[in-house]
Amino acid sequence: MMHGGMRVGTRGSLLARTQTGWVADHVRALGHEVTIETIHTRGDERAEIGVPRMGADGVFVRELESALLAGRIDAAVHSLKDLPTAETPGLALACVPRRALAFDVLVSVRHRGLASLPPRAVVGTASVRRVLQLRALRPDLQIRPIRGNVDSRLRRLDAGEYDGLVLAGAGLERLGIADRITEILQPEDFWPAVAQGALCVQTRADDAATRAALEPLDDAATHAAIRAERSFLASLAGGCLAPIGAWARHDAGGALVLGGCVCEEREGSVHRITATATAAAGEEPETLGRGVALRLQEAGADQMLAAARAAASR
Repeated sequence: MMHGGMRVGTRGSLLARTQTGWVADHVRALGHEVTIETIHTRGDERAEIGVPRMGADGVFVRELESALLAGRIDAAVHSLKDLPTAETPGLALACVPRRALAFDVLVSVRHRGLASLPPRAVVGTASVRRVLQLRALRPDLQIRPIRGNVDSRLRRLDAGEYDGLVLAGAGLERLGIADRITEILQPEDFWPAVAQGALCVQTRADDAATRAALEPLDDAATHAAIRAERSFLASLAGGCLAPIGAWARHDAGGALVLGGCVCEEREGSVHRITATATAAAGEEPETLGRGVALRLQEAGADQMLAAARAAASR
């Protein structure tokens, strides 16, 4: 960290800037000077193209990581679900603040929930994971892609282009518009993306001063949960675009519980497999993640994901 204060990088969207502003305010409250640098990413600049068509995951983080490695910024704030599970050499996760709402939500102007949408209602989402889970629950729906920031998506909903949208609930919470949520979609019916609702602050691995300044923002329970989820995802060799869902939480007794889901579309219908396990006493979160992944692999997850990758490449 330079003597002039901490330079924090962010994407340019309203949500990203709001999230980064939250981190910056907390760092300032600890007595540090902070400046915010806006860095445009490939995912933001090509908003008209669906993320799966851009290639590998990481399209919302690579430019921020490059700025970190080049020394242009000291820290970068990410939505953790956008961060690939393979760590970038030279970089480290300095902290994971307390998680917001982990689940996807339905937003609709006229309808009370997913079950009350009329036959062949038009629902917007660009996520393969969400598409397959919607088809498993309501195969009659017309699911149409939608990209852009949260505000632009909501404007299109309000204009009548869609009967409903599926969005990450955390984004609506952080923007102060959680009152737009119609229904919270939860496991076992609807699994969120790995690390959904969690933020992380990334730094250079050798920048001890910045890491020490950010350490008080770390939430141990959230950090343990996302370690389990990311280990689960890495064990399945799935990126953030794969039809994989997961959610880890601590039960009433304090034990870490992880559940996961893999989806596949086959012959016009959606097949899902799920598994849940609880960490043994003293077990590392990564061990729990690998264990749940193994259960799904024994049930055919590798073949399902291979089929999904083949379908996406066509």
